Amino acid sequence: MTAAQEISAPAPEPVLREDRVDHTPTAHSVALSRHRTARLVLQWGHPSLAGDAALLVSELATNALLHGAIRGRLFRVHLALTEVALRVAVSDPRGERLPRLRQPGADDCYGRGLLIVAQLADDWGVEPRTVGKAVFAQLSVR
Repeated sequence: MTAAQEISAPAPEPVLREDRVDHTPTAHSVALSRHRTARLVLQWGHPSLAGDAALLVSELATNALLHGAIRGRLFRVHLALTEVALRVAVSDPRGERLPRLRQPGADDCYGRGLLIVAQLADDWGVEPRTVGKAVFAQLSVR
């Protein structure tokens, strides 16, 4: 065994609860995903995270709708709870359109979603997929 093999990454935390739902890219789907997230996180025993998780899903799903939608393709909301974190991820089919933080002007109507995600989440990022991308945010389970 080499030194590189001996120093391997720790095993990922086992997933205790999980939910995946595919949605049509409509504004109604954003509201549905927000309400479903809040309900599930409450049912999973983390009422203090329910509001933040719902807001994160709402912002990420809105971005998927505005910037990642392709006619006839769905976006997916994936929730995963471990002992240490709640991870919310929204995937869409547009892998070439990566999100980035920006500073909107005072009069801009859009451009604050990822700023909200970055402030609220303990971690966030983008993962490439075979088709498209997944944008995730994590909240620590306190």
